[in-house]
Amino acid sequence: MRWLLGEKTFAVMASWVDELIGISPDTLAHLMDTVLVVLAYLLLRRLSRRVLLRRVEEPNRRYFIGKGITYVLSILAILVIAKIWIKSDINLATYLGILSAGLAIALQDPIVNMAGWLFLMVRQPFRVGDRVQVGKLRGDVIDIRLFMFTLLEIGNWVDAEQSTGRIVHVPNGQVFKTPLSNYTQGFEFIWHEIPVTVTFESDWQKARRILERIAGEQAERLDEHMARQIRELGDKWRIHFHHLTPIVWLKVCDFGVTLTIRYLCRPRNRRGSEDRIWQSVLQAFADEPDIDLAYPTQRFYQNHLEGKPGTGGPVPSPPGGE
Repeated sequence: MRWLLGEKTFAVMASWVDELIGISPDTLAHLMDTVLVVLAYLLLRRLSRRVLLRRVEEPNRRYFIGKGITYVLSILAILVIAKIWIKSDINLATYLGILSAGLAIALQDPIVNMAGWLFLMVRQPFRVGDRVQVGKLRGDVIDIRLFMFTLLEIGNWVDAEQSTGRIVHVPNGQVFKTPLSNYTQGFEFIWHEIPVTVTFESDWQKARRILERIAGEQAERLDEHMARQIRELGDKWRIHFHHLTPIVWLKVCDFGVTLTIRYLCRPRNRRGSEDRIWQSVLQAFADEPDIDLAYPTQRFYQNHLEGKPGTGGPVPSPPGGE
């Protein structure tokens, strides 16, 4: 920086800074040289990325080229800055602090990913074999490495959270940035619901009894292993389930009465259990003349023909009368 400003100009500036804040001329020169290197680094990174990426269209190559440019220029800048300060009379602690800050900026993503790996190893929010959701990504964990973990993707365009066959690599740093859900940790079962809607004219009470019987036959049995997991879950977190056996809830929708089967199942068995339950439901309802499945329809209601007598509907004829 001295050659850029000139010896006389720099001497005047250094004298003024020394009197104002007590920085020696040599330290001031090193600080100014460091700022110049940082500015040159930013300018070169911008220009080189623009020139090289202009000729590359493929997204993956653009990404890796951009990262490569950043890493190379960052390392060069750190080496130049280190050379500037090693010549000075600055103490070792200050030098190491500046070097650490430079490394942290240049290698921010790898450092965050290594911190994420350490978090995964120590806290273990999930292990290999668990089914998890990280942000919008869902899958089975098949590998955990220093910089990333790997999922066998589920869901997406495939129903019932079955495998898509794709392998997804996720940077470990994502565990600090996005919500993380674990399907299998602590309690290896999840709640699943199947809504079954019957018409208003159906015998919904009989339909409810049939669904309760089917759910009891097809759902997972609550054994001692499951009961122990639930007790351990309650000891670790403030979680308490009121109903662990299958249950059927009722509500009215626009076109019928919806009976929702709620039951416990293993995360990887959702589609299979739903298939078995629906087969049983269709077979059972086919034998019942007073139960019909409902679907969205349009209906015209004539109150004077269909309504109750007290609301303007037809008045029933008295027994035996004319």
